[in-house]
Amino acid sequence: MSDETVCESDLPPRPAAETLAVSRRAALGLLGGGAGLALAGARPAGAEVRIDITRGNVEPLPIAITEFFGVSDAEAQIGRDIATVITSNLERSGLFAPIDPRAFIQTAASMKVRPRFADWRVVNAQALVNGSIEVREDGRIRVEFRLWDVFAEAQMLGRAYQTEQPHWRRVAHIISDAVYQRITGEQGYFDTRIVYVAESGPKIDRTRRLAIMDQDGANHRFLTDGRAMALTPRFSPARQEITYLSYFNDTPRVYLFNIRTGRQEVLGAFDGMTFAPRFSPDGNSVIMSHAAAGNSDIYLMDLRTRTPRRLTDNQAIDTAPSFAPDGAQVTFESDRGGSQQIYVMNSDGGNLRRISFGQGRYGTPVWSPRGDLIAFTKIHRGEFFIGVMRPDGTGERLLVGGYHNEGPTWSPNGRVLMFFRETRGERGAVSLFSIDLTGYNLREVVTPGDASDPAWSPLNP
Repeated sequence: MSDETVCESDLPPRPAAETLAVSRRAALGLLGGGAGLALAGARPAGAEVRIDITRGNVEPLPIAITEFFGVSDAEAQIGRDIATVITSNLERSGLFAPIDPRAFIQTAASMKVRPRFADWRVVNAQALVNGSIEVREDGRIRVEFRLWDVFAEAQMLGRAYQTEQPHWRRVAHIISDAVYQRITGEQGYFDTRIVYVAESGPKIDRTRRLAIMDQDGANHRFLTDGRAMALTPRFSPARQEITYLSYFNDTPRVYLFNIRTGRQEVLGAFDGMTFAPRFSPDGNSVIMSHAAAGNSDIYLMDLRTRTPRRLTDNQAIDTAPSFAPDGAQVTFESDRGGSQQIYVMNSDGGNLRRISFGQGRYGTPVWSPRGDLIAFTKIHRGEFFIGVMRPDGTGERLLVGGYHNEGPTWSPNGRVLMFFRETRGERGAVSLFSIDLTGYNLREVVTPGDASDPAWSPLNP
């Protein structure tokens, strides 16, 4: 994924009666923007189609996504595949209600000039996505798409992409992000990946190895062979690297794994055990829990000097640290007050304070990429909840509960959480799920086998 090259250019608005030549202006970067559900129903005259994700739970936005037109059979197949991925992405977000293509009146071929907006109003579409695909002489593909406001009869967005044919799926994710951002005003999260722990075997002797996939489950592959147990993988925000915990000769060690090269290395050497590693926002340090002499504290290791620095010093279990996105603060869990609770401190270890005061125990805190919330696992009366609270501990909301839910991770736009869920019983399955901040859009994330401990990547470079 990291080696895929996708070139982007903007398309000018298309006039009513003719097709314009595509702009050759090279874009400097790729678009990378929810919870909440969309506005629906008739809009006031002149109002642009838009989703206000700061509002409550209302109906998703009806959107039509046509097959991307291609002249040859090969082009047409890629065009159908791209439209399918875009449709799946937007529907899964909970913000959009894609319209059944069997209701469409206008064909994809006739839309190369301009949509017949009356035909799309008949099927109740408020927004429309169409496009085309061309296989060039060098074998690369050129993909164009346009986003239309059906009621205003105006183009909202037009872009073109060129890439190698095997990378068509990534283009579909980038287009999904562009549509999401244009309509919601927030960054998308579809051009991302998930690393997780793939589990297999009996409960008393599980094999746990690292696996990685696109956020929709495609392009799945294993990163480790399972000979050594792998746990708690986390992405670097700055490089194509993962940090994780692995048991080698029954001793836990923190490793760095380069996704691009497959190279692994041990992160320093400690007397004792290290747990729950996670990168700093700039990717230059790893924060973790280190246990020695019956005591577990939070340490920060500079990746350039490999020098560890102790941040907490307490006769308690301090673990699961997570940085605020600005790097100024750290949240972690500790039983220093007599039970498992969430604390926040400055990144140098100062100004430490407890923020969780509800009933039950709190753990696995993870700071949102937006900086406005901390996600957590809460255990109360035998039930496990995934919830969020503000960094000062106010505004606690429980999004989902059940027998065993744990390990939240944020989408890069801070609007969706992924976690793992275990079902009851001796052979209970372990699966990944996602939920948005409304608590209504709960979706299973399908994996080849049992899956736990997910970590969401930043937008792909």
